[in-house]
Amino acid sequence: MPDAPISPDKLLEIVIQVAVLLFAVSVHESAHGWVALRCGDTTARDLGRITLNPVKHLDPFGSLLVPALLAFSGAPIFGWAKPVPVSLRGVRNPRRANLLVSAAGPVSNFVVAIVGIGVFFILRALAPTGPEFRPSLFYPLLLVSYYTVLVNVALGLFNLIPIPPLDGFGVVESFAPARWIRGVMWVRRYGFILLVVAIFTGGLSAVLRPPLTFLNHLLLGGPS
Repeated sequence: MPDAPISPDKLLEIVIQVAVLLFAVSVHESAHGWVALRCGDTTARDLGRITLNPVKHLDPFGSLLVPALLAFSGAPIFGWAKPVPVSLRGVRNPRRANLLVSAAGPVSNFVVAIVGIGVFFILRALAPTGPEFRPSLFYPLLLVSYYTVLVNVALGLFNLIPIPPLDGFGVVESFAPARWIRGVMWVRRYGFILLVVAIFTGGLSAVLRPPLTFLNHLLLGGPS
């Protein structure tokens, strides 16, 4: 029996989720590059990576294919962009710069999410009620603001996990004393394996699900 065609509402949600994700990763990577520039590293600026143009940050697999497959399968969408290249060797106080650059991406996503929460509640207060609601302009705008909150919080929290190559490891690494250097190098070498283990053992879900469930309840008044 053939699968039922995707409804217009579902297709609209998929398009909005992918678009929001592309914007979120563009903000995230641009924040890394902008803070690196403020710290004295011009690499991202010279490569044109301090921009909200998603084409500059696009990873065809992580930014398009993976999110689309997840969306069409009904799973929460997720993805990634090409990392912004940063070189802190010549900057003043590289450890401090590494801390600021690493934290910039997740912080930028949380700022966007806070703005999204405000926009969502304003739109919900202004939106009509009853059967005329869904065909109105407010419906796609509410979807955009709703997914802006969830996607940016998920992206920010994910990147704060202290496993390389995620930003959280850069934050921890910046505070690590010199005597920990061998341990830091070991974790960096096997970070990708540790990240895969965290994903497939449910560790990642355990970190992300509680705050996303709370946000879903805050915005919609119900469980996810």
